[in-house]
Amino acid sequence: MTRIAQIKKITDLDTFVAHCASVGAAIPTVAADQIGPGPDDPLATPFTFTDAGAGSFTVGNRFCVLPMEGWDGSTEGAPTDLVRRRWERFGQSGAKLVWGGEAVAVDPVARANPHQLVIGAGTVDAIADLRDHLVATHHATSGSTDGLVVGLQLTHSGRWSRPLGEPAPLTAHTHPALDAKVGATAENVLSDDDLDVLVDRFVDAAALAADAGFDFVDVKHCHGYLLHELLGARGRAGRYGGDLDGRAHFLARVIEGIRARRPSLAIGVRLSAFDLAPFAPGPDNRGAPVEAAGMPTPFGGSADGSSVDLTEVHAFVDRLRDWGVGLVCVTGGSPYYNPHIQRPAYFPPSDGYAPPNDPLIDVARHLAVTAELTHAHPDVAFVGSGYSYLQDFVAPVARAVMAAGGATSIGLGRMMLSYPELPHDVLAGEAADRRRICRTFSDCTTAPRHGMVSGCYPLDAFYKQRPERRDLAKIKKQIRSQLGVIATGATASSDVSESPIDPSDSQN
Repeated sequence: MTRIAQIKKITDLDTFVAHCASVGAAIPTVAADQIGPGPDDPLATPFTFTDAGAGSFTVGNRFCVLPMEGWDGSTEGAPTDLVRRRWERFGQSGAKLVWGGEAVAVDPVARANPHQLVIGAGTVDAIADLRDHLVATHHATSGSTDGLVVGLQLTHSGRWSRPLGEPAPLTAHTHPALDAKVGATAENVLSDDDLDVLVDRFVDAAALAADAGFDFVDVKHCHGYLLHELLGARGRAGRYGGDLDGRAHFLARVIEGIRARRPSLAIGVRLSAFDLAPFAPGPDNRGAPVEAAGMPTPFGGSADGSSVDLTEVHAFVDRLRDWGVGLVCVTGGSPYYNPHIQRPAYFPPSDGYAPPNDPLIDVARHLAVTAELTHAHPDVAFVGSGYSYLQDFVAPVARAVMAAGGATSIGLGRMMLSYPELPHDVLAGEAADRRRICRTFSDCTTAPRHGMVSGCYPLDAFYKQRPERRDLAKIKKQIRSQLGVIATGATASSDVSESPIDPSDSQN
């Protein structure tokens, strides 16, 4: 396989465009002298979305902060100083849409880790203070909260629940490849009665979020968690499986409950709108599809899981609009079984695999799926994902996407950990600080996979000073030694200067 180039080593737009073409990645760009900062900047224009219950919301610009979790709440599910710092930086970003801040579990048993936030009677006041601090910080740095819309992401981790640190799966259906990853059996499948109870948990959580001052809640349907898994539960019997109406029945009931309890609360859905078969490291450590008999068709994927199929996704979005939902965030796949399509990266996380192709191809898939949905459903506002891998070229690509109507808003996730002020600097026409641009080192994933808090250890001065950074460096060195290769496939000895644990990388 041809060696993958590092995007950070491409320093001009023409070279970037040529490189995209050379790897077959259809990624639009626009030069600054064609569309740049100023009154005609499509990234600076407001947009409006409409919710059947809550009415219309105007978002002040086209940047969105995607949910970024830190594995750093208290064991009771309340925010800590680390959580507060992260949300403060979200407020400083200049983005006018904050999609959830981070995933907040609706029940302690639904947490993906022992330090995930949980919304309940004992934590809601602290979560309300967290939101208030974000808003106050935004006002202090942006001069106004006009056009600021802040939501809270509600989640149930389902198959990937680890409330005490060890797998405690609660699944929507059996899966021949994924069950083995978490030790699940048919006994771990939630019954229809269990899901009935869980509907009420989501509605109760949404009511608390409304009381805490959030403008909307995201009923999370992505990344392999429970509600995303329900969308693929074609073989499940009963009220919550089978045809698309059955698989979407859970969400329909949650929306109905929220409308009855808190009609002024808007509802959004972060959706894995495309998915592929599970991947695992191949003989050369590059990702390869897992082969197993009886694999279910992924939601948003072809029957064999080899390609995208949006037929049902369009039908699902039609149902969302029928239920009055006007805000959708597009993502794909899962960090647990095919991370390269969900968060394209040059360096894989420790539990992942080297990229099976140039990650720009995965970025292009994100852009194409979001564009298709945006053009097909003009009365829904779509937030795109996958932009952080573009690094220095976020702005020219984002402006081209906006100019072509390929998305309503540009979502940034990992970039918010290393360089949260990027939206402000782009909109102000200021030169980006290249020393802080996310280079997709995946430390923010590898750290929590090994029991540490998440953060940008290579580039954020705060996390660079934490003791975990040295422990993380040892783990990554050990992994490279065991594999004999790093993400690019080059030998560790010949390419050590490219390693994310090398401090020279933080200086670009």
